[in-house]
Amino acid sequence: MQGLMRRYIRFVDAMNYRIGRIVMYGIFVMMGILLWSSISKTLFLPSLWTLEMAQFALVAYYMLGGPYSIQMGSNVRMDLLYGEWSDTRKAQVDAMTVLFLIVYLIFLLWGGWESFQYSISYGGERSPSVWRPYLWPIKVIMLVGIFLMLLQAISELFKDILRVRGHDMGKKL
Repeated sequence: MQGLMRRYIRFVDAMNYRIGRIVMYGIFVMMGILLWSSISKTLFLPSLWTLEMAQFALVAYYMLGGPYSIQMGSNVRMDLLYGEWSDTRKAQVDAMTVLFLIVYLIFLLWGGWESFQYSISYGGERSPSVWRPYLWPIKVIMLVGIFLMLLQAISELFKDILRVRGHDMGKKL
């Protein structure tokens, strides 16, 4: 069982690490969109698509970058007592709290799937803005991000279980 958990951890961590390293450059895409928005408003006619496209880029940025953030330990913690605990105690508490995250992500994935199906089934749901883009592409990105976060949360659970049992997974990628 430990070998299976270790292989799962290695696979999911490597995949989310690579995706996270690529997605981190999405901030430049968003900056480019917002720069074009400023230029077009100043020198030309304002572009109708820039604000909404920047929002879509931001959604892709944080939804696909979330698993990488969890993996790197960049998530926010309340360090009232946590910092003083032993590594085993931290792993025990983390294993319990990550179970709540996994349940939440399962419900979120289910709701996202329902929303995606609705978007497709009614002739293509569109944004109510002037630009009126289809919403299903961003919903697919959100589903992928939630699924990757679920995989990473399970990886973190396995790491905590191994730490509680006295097996160190080594340093983070």
